Amino acid sequence: MDNQCHCPTNSERLSNPILYNILSQMDRSKRSADNLTYRAASHRCNCEVRRTVCLKRPSEFCKEASAVLVKTLHFMKNLPAFNQLPPDDQFTLLRSCWAPLFILGLAQEHVDFEVTDVPADSMLKKILLNRQERPELEREQPTMTGVSKLKSCLKKFWSLDLSPKEYAYLKGTTIFNPDIPDLKAGLFVEGLQQEAQHALSEVVQLLHPGNQERFARILVTASMLQSITPGLVTELFFRPVIGQADLLELLVDMLFCR
Repeated sequence: MDNQCHCPTNSERLSNPILYNILSQMDRSKRSADNLTYRAASHRCNCEVRRTVCLKRPSEFCKEASAVLVKTLHFMKNLPAFNQLPPDDQFTLLRSCWAPLFILGLAQEHVDFEVTDVPADSMLKKILLNRQERPELEREQPTMTGVSKLKSCLKKFWSLDLSPKEYAYLKGTTIFNPDIPDLKAGLFVEGLQQEAQHALSEVVQLLHPGNQERFARILVTASMLQSITPGLVTELFFRPVIGQADLLELLVDMLFCR
């Protein structure tokens, strides 16, 4: 994959000025909320930000990702403390934590993947789609920037070389997040997270007695998970498999159907 700029040149813009002007107006309206960012970086190429990508070998990587997702849900389903929570809290935690847990699963299973550029739609097709589709129905498209964040996060975890127990307790701190709004048993969830963090700290000291910074490094690396959106994970790894289905609905069926 090359790193050359794919932004349109002046000659390309002038070759079809009518289409270019229409697309520019559409693009400008979408970026109105980001005007300050674009002004501050007016001379920076936005290719990495806007360049959409997909899996290079979807049949292979989607299969691996699906296996990791099944293991992730199996882990949640077999946590006694999770099953003791009110059903509404279980759903709320699932909705907020499935993507970070899945990424931890990718790291633990050492699943690496490659991406390639998505073939660019024709200008006319882009115009028609923009006119026909409502903005709220548009899905997040995987970009090179988003994928780079994901790969950077995975490499950080691989460099830590976590043990299975470290991964297990880290997953516990990720699932039981008391900062999620609308939890009915928020105090109970907070206590569970504290227990998981304490257990993680103990196993780190046991396995790495001379490494005083390891526990903090694990937590800092785990904080990177929040920068990776569920939309990116869904569209990159699962959209080729599930089509137009809602992934969260499928996760609920998988987790709560006994």
